[in-house]
Amino acid sequence: MTNPPSTAALLDHDTFRSVLGHFPSGVTVVTGGAPDSPAGFTCQSFSSLSLDPPLVVMLPSRSSRSWPAIAASGRFCVNVLAEHQRQLSNVFAHSGTDKFANVRWSLTPLGSPLLAGVSAWIDCAVKEIHPGGDHFIVVGEVRHCGAAATPPLVFHRGRYRGIRDASGCDPVASSGLPRKAPSLGRHPESVRSTV
Repeated sequence: MTNPPSTAALLDHDTFRSVLGHFPSGVTVVTGGAPDSPAGFTCQSFSSLSLDPPLVVMLPSRSSRSWPAIAASGRFCVNVLAEHQRQLSNVFAHSGTDKFANVRWSLTPLGSPLLAGVSAWIDCAVKEIHPGGDHFIVVGEVRHCGAAATPPLVFHRGRYRGIRDASGCDPVASSGLPRKAPSLGRHPESVRSTV
């Protein structure tokens, strides 16, 4: 049996992006900044990190225009987009526009924007920031979180998708699991709009 060739010699950006695109991910919008000048960006690179203590990790691009304002605030909210929020993902993926125009949002207990209608939200304090190639590795200490029954938005092989299986059935409903996710925290009640 021969050893495979060195990946460094074979790997190019397009191949790398295409192969990693086979791993389906949720779609989030990370928000933060000052309440009177909120910032946010679409982020697929998000994951849980630790249960004890409760930590998450997300990876903003070094070229992000939104991340410096969020980092300066020392806190952020991960908004897990719901299946019907594809447009929000597109809006927050682009720079140079007022991303919060016509978007309903409220403030989390830590003071970051919480987008209305999301599938779940995780309110974090920035714990650590490490270099990671063309991204930063940001560890967040989870202070508050909550979830709804709304199915999440999924991104796979360059396309938005839902989580229904090939038969068209809702896997949550067909599994016998309860449709309503247990609440992991209290959702702020005051809704703020920039409309």
